[in-house]
Amino acid sequence: MSTSKRTEKLQIMLDDEELKVIDDWRFEHRMPTRAAAIRELIRRGLVTDDLEEPDTEGKSTSDFRIESE
Repeated sequence: MSTSKRTEKLQIMLDDEELKVIDDWRFEHRMPTRAAAIRELIRRGLVTDDLEEPDTEGKSTSDFRIESE
C-alpha cells in the first residue's frame, strides 16, 4: 500500500445512473468510501491490457458514460 499523501483533488460530474452504478459496485465489493471505490475502479481500468481503444473521433464528454449492464 502506498504511504504517500493525496494532495491532488479531481472533480467529475456524474448523472444519477452513473453514480448508482458506482455505488452498487462499491457496496458489492465492500469498499469503505465512494472515493476508495472510484480509485479502485480507476486502478483496475489502468492495469487492464485487453481493452480496446476508445473511439474518440468527433465525440464530446457526454458520449462517454457509465451504464449498468
